[in-house]
Amino acid sequence: MLVLLLAVLLPSLSSPALPAPEVGQVSQRSYTSPVTIEYVSQVVTDQRGESAARAVAPIYTPPEPQIARRQLESLGSALAFISSVRADAYATQQQKLEDLAALEDVSLSQESALTILELSDSRWLLLQQESMEVLEQIMGGEIRPDGVSNAQQRARLLVSLAFSERQAAVVAELAAAFVIPNSQYSESLTEAARQKARETVTPYKRTLVEGETIVSPGAVFNREHIEALQQVGLAQPEQNLPNLISAAALVVLLITFLALYFSRQGVRHTTNPRSLALIMVLFVIFALVVRLAAPGRSIVPYAFPLASYSLIVAALFGARVAMISSLPLAILATYGLPNALDLTVYYIMGCIFGVLALRSAQRLSSFFTASMAITAAGGMVIIVYRLANTDTLGVVSLVGASLFNGLASASIALLLQFVLAQFLGLTTAMQLMELTRPDQPLLKQLLRDAPGTYQHSLQVANLAEQAAERIGADTLLTRVGALFHDIGKSLNPIFFIENQPPGFANPHESLTPEESSAIIVRHVTEGLDLARKHRLPTAVRDFISEHHGDLVTTYQYITAVKAAGGDESQVDIEQYRYPGPRPQSRETAILMLADGCEARVRAERPANEAELFKMIKEVISDRAAQGQLDHTHLTMRDLMTVAESFVATLRGIYHLRVKYPQLDKPVEQPGALVYPASSKADTQPVHYDKPAA
Repeated sequence: MLVLLLAVLLPSLSSPALPAPEVGQVSQRSYTSPVTIEYVSQVVTDQRGESAARAVAPIYTPPEPQIARRQLESLGSALAFISSVRADAYATQQQKLEDLAALEDVSLSQESALTILELSDSRWLLLQQESMEVLEQIMGGEIRPDGVSNAQQRARLLVSLAFSERQAAVVAELAAAFVIPNSQYSESLTEAARQKARETVTPYKRTLVEGETIVSPGAVFNREHIEALQQVGLAQPEQNLPNLISAAALVVLLITFLALYFSRQGVRHTTNPRSLALIMVLFVIFALVVRLAAPGRSIVPYAFPLASYSLIVAALFGARVAMISSLPLAILATYGLPNALDLTVYYIMGCIFGVLALRSAQRLSSFFTASMAITAAGGMVIIVYRLANTDTLGVVSLVGASLFNGLASASIALLLQFVLAQFLGLTTAMQLMELTRPDQPLLKQLLRDAPGTYQHSLQVANLAEQAAERIGADTLLTRVGALFHDIGKSLNPIFFIENQPPGFANPHESLTPEESSAIIVRHVTEGLDLARKHRLPTAVRDFISEHHGDLVTTYQYITAVKAAGGDESQVDIEQYRYPGPRPQSRETAILMLADGCEARVRAERPANEAELFKMIKEVISDRAAQGQLDHTHLTMRDLMTVAESFVATLRGIYHLRVKYPQLDKPVEQPGALVYPASSKADTQPVHYDKPAA
């Protein structure tokens, strides 16, 4: 609190001769010069320098060939995918259209997709070549960010006349989708040119004659007035004890507000003292810097990237914490300034709009969107409060400062969120998104060595993600944790039923129950070793260690008990127990439930939705009865919602159907193969944690 009080009073403490008149105040008396003096007016000189700098046109970098090469490679990849869809002999026309619609980089129209599918192979080859040539011609020229649309429109004009209208439209659509800027605005070159323009401005000399009126009664003080009063010694120092008392009261009020909020609101991560300390340190730093930079300046306060505090906190701790803590920061930052009202609204709107636009901060584009939202909100506030009483040049300057504010806020937040996340041991949304990429080394290893486990992990990820969304848990973290939860199975894939080919001799049959259980349990510890080796975040490693909790490998344990003549005292149950710990969060608990439900439903194949719901309830009840959910804060309502979500998702995965009516005598069909009504393979339950029968 003392540091915040110092931040509020720092401008006055660092300037003991602070003049009584301030910019924006109304003069209560007439000020006349007591002497004749000539001086260089730095205020006017700076204004002329800024005007000269603003007149400098933006400078852009030359076109970058590597960007064109990268886009050509991307187009080539997209064309290869389209070719694979065209060549899929087993897919229907509708399925092919859906596959083409799933392209990430190209949004093909229905008409273009149909045209592609109707083309002959030779014509499709020519169309691919033409698309690459058109894109190469376009990317060979200079494309600025504001010229992308024009460059895309040129694609249609560059298509060879040998193609029909529909085919030319496809070529243009494919090429235009990969047109991006290859020439970027150079801030350094532009700023150097602007600095040179400032330096060419001749210093403005002003002369004050003795008895000349500097400020008349009723006039509003501007920076030139304050400068002139300082030159002639009429700026009197101000020692104001009430200012100290009011500043202290404001700091106490805002600190109390934050303390009450964090003590009474259960916010993820912020109950950690380290996290709270980081939030307060960021709060104090931003308050100190803005209090030093803002007083006595007209444009700097609007350019100061205060919203970067909100974006950092939102990326690490969530939007609610960011917006709540930004309110007192905006109030402290503008306290005592002449334009405190509009500047406070400017900061608050920028912070709130930035956080809302950032959302979950999963992609770089989210930060760019946030920067534009901050700029737009700030620009609107400037128009509301300053358009009526500020000249056009002043409004334009403030809007430009708002643009700088937005870009600087997003850039600072993007950089610091990674650094601070490492310090706190947190995982950012962007890090999690990187882990979901198919080319992630561990996922590639799992797909290559244990494809069955990989497919199981994908289904469990979908199952858990949907349930997490319904109860308000972290969906992205849940999905990533589910993708990696069984990564340890990639080291010994053949010991797990989902990776065994049909007719394969189960290796567990030659092992004792203890040895079999040890191999199965070891996939947790081996998965953790792999996760540490590949530096997976702690939050993801928790899913590996907690998804079985401290459950028992039931199949092996029961087998051991039967071998001991049914005497449980002869079998050490701890040899068959997973190392744990039990789930410590809602997300890892959802994974445990999804993993168990998916395995059981896959094994027993319920005939209808009632049986499916019953199985899911039994799995959830079993985990709860064994105390596996005791540390997760899941309520009974949450568990019911999770069960309903599992039913909806699994019903779609396994396509439950009604039983068809049967005749007393089977209907014989020509060429049909006759299978027995049931077989051991149909009726034997198969679990992921036990060997196949």
